[in-house]
Amino acid sequence: MTGYQALRESYAWLDLSARGRIRAVGEDRVRLLHAMCTSHIQQLQTGEGCYAFFLNPQGRILADALVLALPGALVIDTEPETRQSLYAHLDKYIIADDVTLEDTTAETVAMGIEGPAAEDVVSRLGAPIPSAPYSHQTWGERLVIRLSVTGQPGFSIVAPAAHREALVHAIEAAGAAPASGQDARVVRLELGHPRYGEDITDRYLPHETQMLGAVHFNKGCYIGQEIVERVRSRGGVHRFLAPLEVEGDDPPEACTVITADGKAVGEIASAAWSPARGRIVALGYLRLGEIPQDAALACAGRAVRLVARKPLGSAESQAD
Repeated sequence: MTGYQALRESYAWLDLSARGRIRAVGEDRVRLLHAMCTSHIQQLQTGEGCYAFFLNPQGRILADALVLALPGALVIDTEPETRQSLYAHLDKYIIADDVTLEDTTAETVAMGIEGPAAEDVVSRLGAPIPSAPYSHQTWGERLVIRLSVTGQPGFSIVAPAAHREALVHAIEAAGAAPASGQDARVVRLELGHPRYGEDITDRYLPHETQMLGAVHFNKGCYIGQEIVERVRSRGGVHRFLAPLEVEGDDPPEACTVITADGKAVGEIASAAWSPARGRIVALGYLRLGEIPQDAALACAGRAVRLVARKPLGSAESQAD
């Protein structure tokens, strides 16, 4: 079984070590992070986590991240592309605050275990199994997080860098074969699971991504909050990220224009060939309100199918 098949049908492991891991300590860490991201950091209890956007004052998305509450610390887990820029962004706002940041990426490794039966592997490892999304539990010197980069059920195990060989050996002994980054990319596009750096960049506002599970609408002020609230209350965005299928076997490049009955209505964000579907799967930004229900979509001379008009992420606020 290939790594791609294993991710789709059972389980496989992924090397997630390149993801950035930034540790924040100090009395003001919660207050600072709460004021800088879209999620409700002050509500987090030890062992909990949340998905969040970090915005600029114009409401554009500078990074997305998983924020984890550990005893005496917050850990920000982010994409490789935003590791350094997010660290610099946070550091810029530490003025008289009792907050110290430490980039622990090089000192640690992270191994993902993902697929429909990923929990079986974690159980065979003898590791704890966090139950809620983004929750986490310590496992000796390691941390087990319920986290997925593909959209499949998944976990990430973060460990000291010296543990890498032993951890990989244990995971493979538990039955998981390796999957490549491209395997993961295809699966996430099949599932319509966006990734910062490809489908989400600083061109976009949170509402355009449809990933509103990252946004708490009743938490109070944070950088970019005024724009987010204006969009929520008055509207004003017209393009939305949506899952697509494209005819052919040569994936279109990012920014390839999508048309509806010959009129430009959007562009491709990322695309890949799906062996399981026998066609190209993609994510793209479309001006959905301008597309008639029966319009013929196309890009680069090939037919495009809008897989679903429903939101990719939760359209509910995290107000509870």
